[in-house]
Amino acid sequence: MFSIAFGLAGLGVAWHAAGPVLGTPGAVPDAVYLLAAAVWLVLVAAYAVQGPRRMLADLRDPVQSSFPSLATITPMILGAALATAAFTAGRILVMIFLAMTIALGGWLTGQWFAGDLNTDAPHPGYYLPTAAGGLVGGGAAAQVHLHTLAEASFGIGIFSWLLIGSLLMNRLLVRPMLPPSLVPTLAIESAPPAVAGVAYFALTGGTINFAAAALGGYAVLMALAQLRFVPLYLRLRFSSGLWAFTFPYAAGATDALLWLTATRPPGATAYAVVVIVLITALIAGIATRTVVAAARGQLLAPPPSAAGPQAARPDE
Repeated sequence: MFSIAFGLAGLGVAWHAAGPVLGTPGAVPDAVYLLAAAVWLVLVAAYAVQGPRRMLADLRDPVQSSFPSLATITPMILGAALATAAFTAGRILVMIFLAMTIALGGWLTGQWFAGDLNTDAPHPGYYLPTAAGGLVGGGAAAQVHLHTLAEASFGIGIFSWLLIGSLLMNRLLVRPMLPPSLVPTLAIESAPPAVAGVAYFALTGGTINFAAAALGGYAVLMALAQLRFVPLYLRLRFSSGLWAFTFPYAAGATDALLWLTATRPPGATAYAVVVIVLITALIAGIATRTVVAAARGQLLAPPPSAAGPQAARPDE
C-alpha cells in the first residue's frame, strides 16, 4: 500500500521535470505532491495502529520486508519538493528521512544476511530499501544542497543496485517465475537506471557525459525489456499490487523529460507531451480502479492464488 504514495510522488516529480519543456505551472506538481503527502499520512497512521509487533514481523518476512521502506523513502521526495517553497523545512525532512532510510536499509541488509532465505525468496522489491532508497536520497539531498551527503547516498544506491541486481538476475533467469501476486514487481527492474539517471542529473546540474549516457542507455534497455512482460501483466487481476508499476514508470518518464530538457531535440515539446500524458493516464487509471475497488470492499481482498515462489510461470 505504501507504493500508492510513492507512485503519486513519482508522478509529481515527472510533472516538475516537464515544466522546462512544456511551461506547465508549478501548481500542477504541487497539487500532486500534496495528494501524495495526504495519502502517505493516512497509510502511515493505518500501519502504525497495527503495532510494533506487526511491523517487526513484516521486517523479518522474506516477502514483505522490503516494502515498509517506502514509508521512509517517499518523504524524501516530498521534502525536496517542499524545499522549493520552504527550504529549511524541506531540508530537515530530507535529512531526517534519509537517515531513517539508510538505517532501515542497513538493518534489512543484515537481516537478509542473517536470515534463512532460500534461492527463490528474493524479488525485485529487494531493490527498494537500499538501491532505491540510496538513489532517491542522493537526488533529494542534492536538491537541498547537501552535496557530499548526496554523493554518499548515491554511492549506496549504485553499489546496492549492482550487488542486489546480480542476485535478482540469477533468480529471475534460472528459477521459476514469481508468483502472480509478485509479478507486478517486475516493473521495478526498470527503476534503478532511471532513478540513477535522475539522481545523477540532480548531482551534476543536468550535465550530459559518459556516466549520464551509460545510465540512459541501460534505462532504455530495461524499458524495452518491460515489453516482454506485457502478456504477463495483462493476465493479472486488479489489486493494490499494481501500484508497483507507478513509480518505476514515473521515474522512466522523468528521466526521459530531463533528457529532453538537456538536449532539446527537434520535436521536444511533442515528445514531452506524449511522455507526460502517458504516465499521467497510467497512474490516473490505476488510482481510479483503486478507488472503485475500495468502494466495493475489494481492495484488500486476498490474492487469487496463494502459490509460493515455486509457482509455475504464468505463460506455461
